[in-house]
Amino acid sequence: MALSLSDPLGLPCGTRLQNRIAKAAMSEGLADADNHATPRFETLYRRWAGSGAGLLLSGNIQVDPQHLERAGNVVATEDGLPALSRLASAGTSNGAQFWAQLSHTGRQVIDAINPSPLSPSDVAIDVVRGAGYSFAKPRTMSETEIDTAIGQFAVSAALVKKAGFTGVELHGAHGYLISQFLSPLANRRADRWGGSLGNRARFLLATIAAVRDAVGKDFPIGLKLNSSDFQRGGFSFEECLEVVRMLNASTLDLLEISGGSLEQPKVVGVAVKDEGEDGRRTGTSRREAYFIELAGAVRAIAGMPLMVTGGFRSVTAMQEALRNHELDVVGIGRPIIADPMTPAKLLSGELQEAAAPERNISLFHLLAWFNLQMERLADGLDPDPTLTGEAAAKAFVPLETQNIRALLARRAALAT
Repeated sequence: MALSLSDPLGLPCGTRLQNRIAKAAMSEGLADADNHATPRFETLYRRWAGSGAGLLLSGNIQVDPQHLERAGNVVATEDGLPALSRLASAGTSNGAQFWAQLSHTGRQVIDAINPSPLSPSDVAIDVVRGAGYSFAKPRTMSETEIDTAIGQFAVSAALVKKAGFTGVELHGAHGYLISQFLSPLANRRADRWGGSLGNRARFLLATIAAVRDAVGKDFPIGLKLNSSDFQRGGFSFEECLEVVRMLNASTLDLLEISGGSLEQPKVVGVAVKDEGEDGRRTGTSRREAYFIELAGAVRAIAGMPLMVTGGFRSVTAMQEALRNHELDVVGIGRPIIADPMTPAKLLSGELQEAAAPERNISLFHLLAWFNLQMERLADGLDPDPTLTGEAAAKAFVPLETQNIRALLARRAALAT
């Protein structure tokens, strides 16, 4: 019997997703200067809770307050627990699973927020030209700091479970700390944490084990993993497959395949041709989804359900990928910002293809456009399809600058 988007999915831990559509993790930037969730955060996720998606993944919830992807990140802390509980309540208000994506940015944090970041090795980020970001050279982590970071993931997982989230996803992709350990370009250590792939994967496997100990056997744990860094000499697709074989011996419940980083932004749809990609595309899903060409090989060896995010727009492509057993869960991101009811409309047949406003927006304006739409949703408004990329960029830069200044002012006040 052919799989359908509306079919439920049972996870190894016993949790059941009510359908095969997941709202992908996207950075919201709506926390206050203490990095606590806010009422606007709740409004946004209450809206998405009614979207029809069987699984909602939060944007980055950081495990270390010094290592933020942006000023508006939530950080999992005891003093922020009441606000985090209200956010979890909003996200689960319609019966969907709501998982917290836990992340540590490592070296990938702008120097305005952290001028002395940590990383497996003291290798600076080679940011793509025109990105407009500045990153400090990181400091090599000591063994104690590595153990601390693993512990931070575990403590944060226990906190979000206590808050009422129904699962966690560890961010092991897109250039953040876990993927830095996996990458031979970022990880040049000569001890048990570097060198061979088995050593480079040690941090990831130790983190999964620590999180499992913290949350118990019945709580879902997911992982977002790069299929490749799309950089020569970086974490390759062949290494990805080897890591997936290692993960089969873990207690992972859902594996999400993605790719790229700030140094090579495949994740935003930039055309990248490198080892592991030969450019051949034969089916509808291959024309749409960024990582589907790689997913079939992962699906063939993965012992846990597989989720793929990036580029899916048509029901035809989604169903084709399910039918071909290339994945178990379809992740959608931008369409659920442009129309928060996208999953329900796809499932009911009201829509055969999700909105794709990015086709008419410059790559350099995409981040601003989608962030401004999330700001509108957080204010209880509908998305504005008439907003131009230029107008969004003009409004977003001062907003983000204001958030950074508020964060730094709050830190300064706490230090006095």
